[in-house]
Amino acid sequence: MNKSFRNLCLALAALGLMSTSSFAQGRIAIVDLQKLFDGYWKTKQADAALKDRRTDLENESKKLREDYAKSKEEVQKLLAGANDQAVSTEERERRKKNAESKIKELKDSEETIVQFDKQALATLEEQMKRMRENILTDIRGLVDAKAKAGSYSLVVDTAAMSANRTPVVLFNNGDNDLTKSILDQLNIGAPADFGKTTDKPTGSK
Repeated sequence: MNKSFRNLCLALAALGLMSTSSFAQGRIAIVDLQKLFDGYWKTKQADAALKDRRTDLENESKKLREDYAKSKEEVQKLLAGANDQAVSTEERERRKKNAESKIKELKDSEETIVQFDKQALATLEEQMKRMRENILTDIRGLVDAKAKAGSYSLVVDTAAMSANRTPVVLFNNGDNDLTKSILDQLNIGAPADFGKTTDKPTGSK
């Protein structure tokens, strides 16, 4: 899921950068959207927040499974007790009813775990989508501003890949590359500890 985070972001932004109205005659600039996305401090911040949220959900899921395992052991003991010939018929019947009640609770626990995992996945995907959109809004805003300031009619993403996973841009001479200036501007408001870690954002190659 995390690998798709960056890939979806890059694909969405690449489509936006290469709108059909931009193919008119004029100056062309380039950016490496992957470098912008991975190098932006908010991407690293979002990635850390997503990891924390995933860890919390995994711990909750683990607790549910541990409780389920304990309940399953209890059911097995009750079933064994219900067949114990050393006790009276009435006692075996009572244990049998208790076991049936616990079996129902066990099935409810199974459904709870399934629903929790499903909701956890949806929660992570929604958080990922929201973070992605916020990050790309920041990047697109600066790309637009730089393009207008430089009188560029088209900005091409040199990191864009086709549906066949082949490069969209086969050659560029590096002229009018706005990547560094945009990245520097994106990171002006970065926290003081930004850049002290060498960890790559989740999904980076």
